[in-house]
Amino acid sequence: MQLDPTDLKILQYLQAEGRISNQELADKVFLSPSSCLRRVRLLEDAGVIHHYCAVLDPAALGLEVDAFVQVTMRRDVEQWHENFSQALQSWPEVVGSYIITGDANYLLRVRARNLKHYSTFVLESLYKTTGVLDIRSNIVLQTLKDTQQIATELLLP
Repeated sequence: MQLDPTDLKILQYLQAEGRISNQELADKVFLSPSSCLRRVRLLEDAGVIHHYCAVLDPAALGLEVDAFVQVTMRRDVEQWHENFSQALQSWPEVVGSYIITGDANYLLRVRARNLKHYSTFVLESLYKTTGVLDIRSNIVLQTLKDTQQIATELLLP
C-alpha cells in the first residue's frame, strides 16, 4: 500500500491517541469525517493498522522487574525450536520473544513482580525447558525510551 502524507498524519495521531474520535481525527488531518473514516478502514484492511490496545504502566501494576534475557539452545536436541516456542506461549512473564542473530537463539523481554518472582521464573520455567543450554539476563535499571510507535518520518521517501 502506498502511503501519502495524509495517511502518515492519520497514523501519527492514532499512535499517539488511539481513542481519538473520527471527527477529531478528521479535523486534525483536514478531511471530512467520511473521508477520514474511509482512509482509516483502508489502513486497517491493508494491515498497516494491526490492532488497537491500551498501554499499561508496569510499575503502577506492581511489576518491578524488567529484564532482557538471551537464551541459547542445544542444537543436538530434536525439535528444540518447536518445544521452546510452545513452552514460551504459557509463560505470562514473557511479554516479548524474538529470534535473533548472534550467539544466542532468542531474546525474551520478561516482566516480574520482584527479583524473587523473576528468579523462580528462570529456575522453574526457563532452565527446565528441554534444550536450553545457556541463559543470560540483563535487568533494566532505568528505561530511557520504550515505545511501540513507528516514527512516520521513517516512512518518507
